[in-house]
Amino acid sequence: VQLQASGGGLVQAGGSLRLSCAASGRAFGLYVMAWFRQAPGKEREFVAAITWSGRSTYYADSVKGRFTISRDNAKNTVYLPMNSLKPEDTAVYYCAAGIISTPQGMSVPREYDYWGQGTLVTVSS
Repeated sequence: VQLQASGGGLVQAGGSLRLSCAASGRAFGLYVMAWFRQAPGKEREFVAAITWSGRSTYYADSVKGRFTISRDNAKNTVYLPMNSLKPEDTAVYYCAAGIISTPQGMSVPREYDYWGQGTLVTVSS
């Protein structure tokens, strides 16, 4: 599975962006898909995840109510609309794919097998 993230950019605080992650390869619909982010000098942190069916989603507390993860298995794409952006949301955002069976595993980077190249989101104050 190859992942290609896009949609990052520069936005003012309070603005919105929508990230997309297009996957190539077979069996996209079997994978849990997630977004992580990494700010300069910080560790990679979990943002959101969605199960293969799309019926369950998981969010970091810092983005609940502002970000929404969704997927379209027919298009092999996962989305992350981000609203009410804050300067602290500034980071490189990575999409990831993995076969994960427990909710606890959704937020753990090492549980994911495939990673996209990242897209930079910069939120100015």
